[in-house]
Amino acid sequence: MQEHELDTVFQALASQVRRQIIDIVAAAPGCLVSEVVDHFDLSRIGVLKHINVLEEAGLLVSQKVGRDRPLYVNLAPLQVIHERWSDQYRSFWAGRLTRLKYAVERSKKE
Repeated sequence: MQEHELDTVFQALASQVRRQIIDIVAAAPGCLVSEVVDHFDLSRIGVLKHINVLEEAGLLVSQKVGRDRPLYVNLAPLQVIHERWSDQYRSFWAGRLTRLKYAVERSKKE
């Protein structure tokens, strides 16, 4: 994932409304835009703008089925972000925790 793509994902997640939309769609995959709109005191156009930001970030995908637009969550961008930082720090913390374990065990023997 390129840096500008990471920026897009983080900017999309910066909004509480957009995080709520992800939660709503994750709880009801295939729900329609109208069902998401019902959860907010925003106009349909306002919610659609948030949905479009999430789609541009790759966090939501939709398909046009007649007049309906079912929504689905795509967690792949979040997985990429998680792996980027967890892999980077996993060995660092594993080494530190191992040293701490040995230090505690030594102190118990003394």
